[in-house]
Amino acid sequence: MTTEAAFRQALLDGAAPLPQGLVDGSGRPAGRRYDVYRNNIATSLGEALATGFPAVAKLLGEANFKAVAARYLRAEPPRSPRMMYYGSGFGDFLDGFEPLAKYPYLGDVARLEFALRESYHAADAAPLAAEALALDPEALMALRLQLAPTVRLLRSRFPVVSIWRFNMLPDSPKPAPVAEDALILRPEFDPVPHALPDGGATFLAALRADRTLGQAYEAALDQTPEFDLGAVLSLLLSGNALTDLKKGTP
Repeated sequence: MTTEAAFRQALLDGAAPLPQGLVDGSGRPAGRRYDVYRNNIATSLGEALATGFPAVAKLLGEANFKAVAARYLRAEPPRSPRMMYYGSGFGDFLDGFEPLAKYPYLGDVARLEFALRESYHAADAAPLAAEALALDPEALMALRLQLAPTVRLLRSRFPVVSIWRFNMLPDSPKPAPVAEDALILRPEFDPVPHALPDGGATFLAALRADRTLGQAYEAALDQTPEFDLGAVLSLLLSGNALTDLKKGTP
């Protein structure tokens, strides 16, 4: 292992021995300084993770979250100097972290929180006016709807939106044990998660795959015969989630 690699590895593992040959500017052993530096890095990254995943932090409790964050730091150190990306794999890490196996929903809660962060930092786009959809039904169904860069979709077998709300929004009801697909919209400055009705995720996935409105509607109906197209379109419009209409089929 190179000196640089050993230095970096020890920074991320408080139990690792100090790298050999560390000296200060006067040639004196610099082990104590290194320990301070190592502790500052671990503390800063742990705080960044808690800030980025407040619902997960609340669900685990402060002490448990710090322990999990320390393990995550060693498993997946930052790959980018832009801290907005730190924690992109936290959901997958939680899925595979055996001590938390009895809390299988934590991974999806983390993915929801990271998606909220992505939506917050996504590019702005001028929203489509509701009047643009006031077309002949046949013509409307032949169009493709362009989703805003801020839109995020998360499919979950857990009540992921309700869990997040229960932990983050006062007076939110206790989650019911049902699956929820999450749609994240950013109507203004802050993104908001919504639990989609049955068929909604299939409909949005089809739009994202560049299907026409009619094709996306048919896909949703195949899964959920009672799918309410008007309700989902109203949600998209109110959340400034549509930006353009395109003619023709893919």
